[in-house]
Amino acid sequence: MKTLSRPALLALALTVTPGMAQAQTPATGPAVASTFPGDILFDSRLRYEGVSQDGLDDATAVTLRARLGWQSPDWSGFKLLVEGEAVTALIDNYNDTIHGPSRYPVVADPEGIELNRLQLSWTGLPDTEVVLGRQRIILGNARFVGNVGFRQNEQTFDAVKVTTRALKPLTVTYVWIDRVHRIFGDDSPVGEWNSDSHLINVEAPTPLGRLTAYGYLLDFANAPAQSSATWGVRLEGSHALAPDWSALYAVDYARQSEYGANPASFDLDYGLISAGLKHGPLSGTLAVERLDGNGVQAFQTPLATLHAFQGWADVFLNTPRDGLRDVSATLSYAVAHPPVGRSATLSASWRDIQDANGSNRYGRELDLSGRLVLDPRRAIEIKAARFDSAQVAFPDRNKVWVAAEYRF
Repeated sequence: MKTLSRPALLALALTVTPGMAQAQTPATGPAVASTFPGDILFDSRLRYEGVSQDGLDDATAVTLRARLGWQSPDWSGFKLLVEGEAVTALIDNYNDTIHGPSRYPVVADPEGIELNRLQLSWTGLPDTEVVLGRQRIILGNARFVGNVGFRQNEQTFDAVKVTTRALKPLTVTYVWIDRVHRIFGDDSPVGEWNSDSHLINVEAPTPLGRLTAYGYLLDFANAPAQSSATWGVRLEGSHALAPDWSALYAVDYARQSEYGANPASFDLDYGLISAGLKHGPLSGTLAVERLDGNGVQAFQTPLATLHAFQGWADVFLNTPRDGLRDVSATLSYAVAHPPVGRSATLSASWRDIQDANGSNRYGRELDLSGRLVLDPRRAIEIKAARFDSAQVAFPDRNKVWVAAEYRF
C-alpha cells in the first residue's frame, strides 16, 4: 500500500474537489481566463472504488487522475492540442491488470504517465473538420467506439478523423485508426493495439428521429481475434404525447463478420429495442439488447465504452461465447434546484442477463447512482452495482464508487 503524508493528502483534497466522470468524458472543460495565448486545459478526478467478489479478497482502490493540456489559438483554420495524463494510486489494494496482486478483483486503473492527446485540427473547408494525431473519439452513444471515460486512463486513438456537414442534412464521419491506446496503459502487454481500421458513420435527421448508418472495419495486428467488420443502422428519437409527456425510443441492428487478421469465420447479429416515457424531470426506459453467439464466437465491441452497457459491475466486458441477452429497466430523476449545488441526477437500473437464446440465465444486476453538480468546475458522485450470479463462471460481486472531480 502506498501512503501519503497528511499535508500531501490535504493538498490533494483542496486541489481535486468534486465529481465522477460519466461513461463519457466531455471534450474540454472551461478554459482558464488568462492572457496566455490559447486555452489551458485541466481536469482531475479523485476516486474511491471498493470491490467485493466471491472467491477473492476485497479490493480497495483510491486513485487520482490529472490531465494538463494546452490548445492553441486558431491559426488560419489550424489548432494544435497537446495534453498529458498521470494516474497514481494512493491506496493500491487491488489488481491493476499489470502488477496484480491476483488475490484481489480487477480495478483497471494502473498507475502511469502518458501523452493523452496530441492532435492538429483544420477547419479550412466549409462545414468540415479534419483532426490528425492522438485524439479522443466518441461515435454515437459509444456502443461501438468510445473513450472509456469512466476509467482513470481514457482510451485514445492515433488516427485521422474527417467530419463534414457539407452534404446537408447528412453528417458524415470517416476515421482511419493507426493505433489504439487502451485503458491499461503503456506498461501493459495489451495496452496498445496496432491497427489498420476504418470507421464510417453517417447521421441524418428524419421525421421519426436521428437515423445513423455505420460501418466499422477493425483490423488489429496484435489482437487478431478482435478484428471484425460490423455494418448497422440505428434510429433514435422522441415524440410528444401531451404537455410535459413524451415517448422515447431507439432501434438498432448490426451484422458482424470476420475481417482482417481474424482467422475465424462467423456471421453474428446485434439488436436493440428500447422504449420509454419522460414526464418532466422523471424518465423511465425498458430495453432489450441482444449480442449473438454461436458457441465459439460472439458479437464483440472492443472499442466501446463497455462500462455503460450490461451493467456497471463490468461482468460482461467480453461477450460470452453463447452470446448475451440483456433485459433492463431504468429510472432517472433530474433535480433542477437541489438544496446544494446547481443540479442533481438520481438513477436506478435493474437488468436480467441471459445467453442470446434466453435459455440460460447469467445473473441479475442492480445499479444505483447519484450525481451532484456543484458548479461548472466541480461535481461529486456516489455509485454502486450489485451483481447476483446464476452461473459459476460469473461470480457475485458488489462495487461502490465515491468520486470527486475538478476541471477548468
